Amino acid sequence: MVMSMNDNPAAPRRASVDALLAFAWNAGVFVSADAMAATGLTRSTAIDALDELIEIGLLRELPNARSVGEYSKGRPSRRFELRSDAAVVIGMDAGRSHLTTSVADLRGDVLVRLTTELDLENETADARREAVQGAADAALAAAGVARTSVLAACVGVPAPVDARGVSPEHRDDFWWRMNPDLRAMLGEWIPIVRIENDAALAAVAEGAVGAAVDCSDYIVVLAGDRLGAGVVSDGRLLRGAHGGAGEAIAFDSVEGVRSAYGIGSQITTWVRDDVSSGVLPVGHPLRDVPIDGLTGRDAIELARTGDPWALTIVQRAGLMTARIIAVYSSFFDPARFIISGAVADGLDEVLHVARVHLAKELHLPVPELALSTLGANSVAIGAVSAAIEAAQAGVLHLAGGARQPLNRAG
Repeated sequence: MVMSMNDNPAAPRRASVDALLAFAWNAGVFVSADAMAATGLTRSTAIDALDELIEIGLLRELPNARSVGEYSKGRPSRRFELRSDAAVVIGMDAGRSHLTTSVADLRGDVLVRLTTELDLENETADARREAVQGAADAALAAAGVARTSVLAACVGVPAPVDARGVSPEHRDDFWWRMNPDLRAMLGEWIPIVRIENDAALAAVAEGAVGAAVDCSDYIVVLAGDRLGAGVVSDGRLLRGAHGGAGEAIAFDSVEGVRSAYGIGSQITTWVRDDVSSGVLPVGHPLRDVPIDGLTGRDAIELARTGDPWALTIVQRAGLMTARIIAVYSSFFDPARFIISGAVADGLDEVLHVARVHLAKELHLPVPELALSTLGANSVAIGAVSAAIEAAQAGVLHLAGGARQPLNRAG
């Protein structure tokens, strides 16, 4: 039998506590009247919910308004705030070659962020699990908090991830090596664990603090080593049945792209190919630079000086970017398209070329184009935001609805 909220006597109380916590999480210091106005709860229901959140350990009561000189007549108002130090969350960008791990309080203020480089010669599932566990412990140690302080964690991986935190099978087991059941492993000591695709977390970051704060329909593409997109439609992050919404392998078959390598990676390849094949004229600034020291940024910076060869690279990259944007936009119809990742801040000229050509590529209205300002930490920032979101959604359900102190900080 399916039980509705009205069939469960505890449900209205639980709903009121959920509503009050959602308000308090981002409210700063507030009084009960603020909570009542924001949630629509009666005074008695709001007070009961506030007292329960204090008992659990998620709220603290502050000195009343009169004691701090903000109230002089009648009954002084009770003042409250979220106990942001009641627990911590972990957000991790678990890329193929690095792990960037953040420890943050319940408001998302980062206490420490560490980056660890990985050994790509030993890219096994066991090595991956050991590295993720070790990076989490190292970050906690640097922050000066114990494992028992962790309420929630979110890890971003370069693989599709479904709603259960599981990645599908892949022909060479790459996705399994990137996500070797990390949710189960971390769940052995962290109450709430969320695993997401890295591009999806870049989209979470842009929606939380980046170029999509005011937008409910947008796509974020990571522009580094591999293409991948995080898709938000009607305010919801899309995953698909197996977590594959936004996967880019189909670009291997798209004329004008022909690869799932990232925009930055593609430009670097073109630059190195041209230099190694002798395309550059004698005396060109890049002709005698060691091949392995060249990057796409070298060509983009030269293009700003009017260098003819570099301008052809920018034109080629702009046409490819326009095709990528057009394909994603044809399927998802975003209002905004954001290019993210460490290389995004150098792609202004490339995006200008893409804008010029997009009108020819799309029948739908051309989306607004933007470059992320979050830099290389976009996935790490998104992981913290997603961990906070998971903590807020799940903390009241950890004790099965019973009143139980959080008592995790230590």
